[in-house]
Amino acid sequence: MSTLIHSGRVFDGTGNPWFHGDLLVKDGRIAAIEPPGKIPPESSNDVIDAAGHIVCPIFIDIQSHSIVPLMRDGRCLSKITQGITTEIMGEAWTPAPVAAGSTLSGRIPDDWKDRAASWMRFGNWLDATVDAGVTPNVGSFLGAGTLRSLAMGMRMGAPSSDELNAMRQTMAESMEDGAFGSSYALIYPPDTYTTTDEIVEVCKVASASGGVYITHMRSEADEILEAVGEHNYDKMHQVIERIEAVRDGGQDVTADMYPYPASGTGLSTVLPTWVAADGEFFDNLRDPSVRARIVAETRDVGGEIPRRPDQIAPVAFKNPENQQYIGKRLDEIAEMRGQDWVNATIDLLLSEEDRIFTIYHTMSENNVRLQLQLPWVKISTDAGGIDPAWAKAKDPSIREPMEPTHVFLGVTLGTKV
Repeated sequence: MSTLIHSGRVFDGTGNPWFHGDLLVKDGRIAAIEPPGKIPPESSNDVIDAAGHIVCPIFIDIQSHSIVPLMRDGRCLSKITQGITTEIMGEAWTPAPVAAGSTLSGRIPDDWKDRAASWMRFGNWLDATVDAGVTPNVGSFLGAGTLRSLAMGMRMGAPSSDELNAMRQTMAESMEDGAFGSSYALIYPPDTYTTTDEIVEVCKVASASGGVYITHMRSEADEILEAVGEHNYDKMHQVIERIEAVRDGGQDVTADMYPYPASGTGLSTVLPTWVAADGEFFDNLRDPSVRARIVAETRDVGGEIPRRPDQIAPVAFKNPENQQYIGKRLDEIAEMRGQDWVNATIDLLLSEEDRIFTIYHTMSENNVRLQLQLPWVKISTDAGGIDPAWAKAKDPSIREPMEPTHVFLGVTLGTKV
């Protein structure tokens, strides 16, 4: 069985400039790459006209959030159709190992909860994912939010010696099960309650088995040199200089980025991280005295991401009465509700009983261009793979799929393509 892909713009993945070319694929392997017109069409069973398209190797999504979407639909359709055939997951949270009563276990879809209750080891989740049928290759770090919650729940403060030993043991077992290392997202509870010393102790265990450490920085705002909000855009050059100085000193420090100037996370992130301590996030929002403190601190400090309500766009509303807010910025929503933006945020979170996925338009296009040129930066989506048909029913803000503009080479593994 052979396929001829002709007249495409070929990017070979080596860093060389693109070129127009024809490719002959036989039995799942590239048999020839020639100038346009050099491979006769009659030599192939199938001919694909790639004019106006890019022909390139398949992609690895080095920072994926497809854990829950893969539980719903193992095809990972929106990724596969863009040529992404490997998903690396595990930032902050993984659904295993589980802890009875953990607030983090609430993220697991209802139809998976019974089987997930027995996932006492990291590998149980990966095995269950494959057994259920999954199109992309999958791999994962151990999410440190899961790791810490197993030992300490959502409690703030340093772990006891027994709790730290429990974290070390879980990390060691997860490495045996195939984890790539440990992953902390230091902007989110309970990861944000972690000290550097605690991270070092966990990473020693991962390193002993060849694992690596990946991190979501503790701040994306004023502490870039210590992280980068709008009035810190000009610090990106200093960030790059600092990383390159460390690399020149022999440390293998790399970064990943998504190629768009907006971030996506929960609306809950605008609030101080202590609000989620001990798993009492929504209870704290309902308590009038605690709410007053939350409002005061949010107005004063602005949470862990730089805050301008005109840059914040909540999109994932489930309740019918909140559908009117989709596509609007938080300042518009607050005005529609006759509230200031902080109180509107709290009431929306209580109304939805959810973190509310939100788009933050706080990044610089110029910095995106700058970062894309760096040889030690990898591309990721920082997102989950979906089928727009079922995702649109769940979230009306999702658009219909667009016609693909790329032709990808490679064999997609799995049974549900």
